[in-house]
Amino acid sequence: MTAAAPARRPGIRSMIILIVCEAKMVARDTAGLIVPIGLPLLILITSASSAGDEEIFEGMTALDLFVLPLVLVVVVATIGIINMPSFLAYYRRSGILRRLAVTPASPMMVLIAQAIVSVLQAAIGVLLALTIAMLAFGAHPPRSPWIALGVVALTVAAMYAVGMIVAAVAPTPNSAVAIGLVAFFALGALGGLFGGRQALPAPLAELGAWLPFGAAVDSLSAAWAGVAVNGGQLLSLGITVVIGLVTAALFFRWE
Repeated sequence: MTAAAPARRPGIRSMIILIVCEAKMVARDTAGLIVPIGLPLLILITSASSAGDEEIFEGMTALDLFVLPLVLVVVVATIGIINMPSFLAYYRRSGILRRLAVTPASPMMVLIAQAIVSVLQAAIGVLLALTIAMLAFGAHPPRSPWIALGVVALTVAAMYAVGMIVAAVAPTPNSAVAIGLVAFFALGALGGLFGGRQALPAPLAELGAWLPFGAAVDSLSAAWAGVAVNGGQLLSLGITVVIGLVTAALFFRWE
């Protein structure tokens, strides 16, 4: 009697197929596809005309230093904090992750595929916002482009870390959306989403500058202006990543 051949782990082809399937699922989620890109573009379009005429710093306008960084952070935050956790909560609720755990495939593959697809969605949203801002409203590119790119990458990591906390604690897809919305609007309100932080009480304005949303907007604004980025705010984004990963590792359940 011959011994059974050991199960083979899925390779790169299986991972590509899974990524394609994840992309199709995201594309079918109309609200999740349109809102994270449409809402930031609406903010951009409604604010660009007046902001583009207001020079703030050495030829840079309010559009460059305030509106555009805010729009880019909104794109990343909506996808990372609201969309991505709802998909993971749905997979857990429907038993997909539990069933994958007893196959040669790993449920971790689903998390990786979903992260890749949602990062690509965020990249499309960021590039679309930049293109419209520059071609339609005359926005300037960042004076420190590599620093701006690094800040965007760190912002993606931080917002997805917050999203993983949401996915870890939310028992159902609906609760993931609800918790994600609360987290998004709380961080956004303290970070300047509804106007400059100077309108907030001083303690809240200071807190908002160090939370992920405000730290990301300020850091992108500095990169656009070509001035030094606040190291403390970059550290704050990095700490958010660590907290998110540790929390998800401790509390995330496959079923």
